[in-house]
Amino acid sequence: MRRVMSVRRAALLLASSASLLAPASSLAAHSVGSPAQIAWVRRAATNFVNDELAGNGAGACGILNAPLRATRAGRTCEQRWDARLKGMLRNPGERRLLESERRRIAGATVEVRGNVASLGLSTPLFNGPNHFLFTENCWMLEG
Repeated sequence: MRRVMSVRRAALLLASSASLLAPASSLAAHSVGSPAQIAWVRRAATNFVNDELAGNGAGACGILNAPLRATRAGRTCEQRWDARLKGMLRNPGERRLLESERRRIAGATVEVRGNVASLGLSTPLFNGPNHFLFTENCWMLEG
């Protein structure tokens, strides 16, 4: 668990440094999709980070795409996330990173293409790019 936190912190620092060097045109990028779709994707991302900050594994799992919610090695999604969040939130630096991430979501670029959306944050909400899939009548984080 300690290694995951270090990787996340390193990614945030690297992305923050890179953003200082970004050309003005990339900082002026705009979102694509209807205002309702864009707001819905941002709301899903914010809810996910709020659940992480609250240590709410069940809530975080409720925003994950179905394959990510599957039981693995006899542990439910909620059990895995409760354990993961307990470890993360013990570290004050991780909590600060999550709070910073939550603030950046409101201004992050959202690109909606059909039933797939991406959220332009410098750090991943989970593993990999911040992609959401419209399924189960809502936007679900798929990684």
